Amino acid sequence: MSEDKKLDPIVSEFETEAQAEAYDRWFRTKIQAAIDNPGKLIPHDEAMARVRDTIRRVAKKSA
Repeated sequence: MSEDKKLDPIVSEFETEAQAEAYDRWFRTKIQAAIDNPGKLIPHDEAMARVRDTIRRVAKKSA
Protein backbone atom coordinates (compact mmCIF):
# COMPACT_ATOMS: atom_id res chain seq x y z
CA MET A 1 0.00 0.00 0.00
CA SER A 2 1.29 3.46 -0.81
CA GLU A 3 1.93 6.09 1.81
CA ASP A 4 -1.35 7.49 3.14
CA LYS A 5 -1.77 11.19 2.51
CA LYS A 6 -2.25 13.35 5.61
CA LEU A 7 -5.22 15.69 5.59
CA ASP A 8 -5.39 19.28 6.81
CA PRO A 9 -7.37 19.40 10.11
CA ILE A 10 -9.05 22.61 8.93
CA VAL A 11 -10.48 20.75 5.93
CA SER A 12 -11.18 17.29 7.38
CA GLU A 13 -11.92 15.71 10.73
CA PHE A 14 -9.82 12.70 9.66
CA GLU A 15 -6.05 12.50 9.87
CA THR A 16 -5.57 10.56 6.66
CA GLU A 17 -7.33 9.80 3.38
CA ALA A 18 -7.56 6.14 4.40
CA GLN A 19 -9.48 7.08 7.54
CA ALA A 20 -11.82 9.32 5.54
CA GLU A 21 -12.41 6.60 2.94
CA ALA A 22 -13.04 3.94 5.60
CA TYR A 23 -15.59 6.18 7.32
CA ASP A 24 -17.26 6.95 3.99
CA ARG A 25 -17.60 3.21 3.23
CA TRP A 26 -19.01 2.55 6.72
CA PHE A 27 -21.46 5.47 6.46
CA ARG A 28 -22.71 4.46 2.99
CA THR A 29 -23.22 0.89 4.22
CA LYS A 30 -25.32 2.12 7.15
CA ILE A 31 -27.41 4.38 4.91
CA GLN A 32 -28.01 1.59 2.38
CA ALA A 33 -29.08 -0.77 5.17
CA ALA A 34 -31.61 1.81 6.38
CA ILE A 35 -32.93 2.30 2.84
CA ASP A 36 -33.21 -1.47 2.32
CA ASN A 37 -35.00 -2.03 5.64
CA PRO A 38 -36.76 1.14 6.82
CA GLY A 39 -38.64 -0.66 9.62
CA LYS A 40 -41.88 0.77 10.92
CA LEU A 41 -42.67 4.05 9.21
CA ILE A 42 -43.95 6.92 11.37
CA PRO A 43 -46.05 9.74 9.91
CA HIS A 44 -44.30 13.13 9.95
CA ASP A 45 -46.82 14.70 12.36
CA GLU A 46 -46.34 11.89 14.87
CA ALA A 47 -42.56 12.09 14.61
CA MET A 48 -42.63 15.85 15.18
CA ALA A 49 -44.96 15.42 18.17
CA ARG A 50 -42.47 12.97 19.69
CA VAL A 51 -39.59 15.40 19.09
CA ARG A 52 -41.52 18.29 20.69
CA ASP A 53 -42.37 16.07 23.69
CA THR A 54 -38.70 15.13 24.11
CA ILE A 55 -37.65 18.79 23.90
CA ARG A 56 -40.25 19.73 26.55
CA ARG A 57 -39.11 16.94 28.91
CA VAL A 58 -35.43 17.86 28.56
CA ALA A 59 -36.17 21.57 29.04
CA LYS A 60 -38.23 20.77 32.15
CA LYS A 61 -35.37 18.70 33.63
CA SER A 62 -32.89 21.48 32.86
CA ALA A 63 -35.00 24.18 34.54
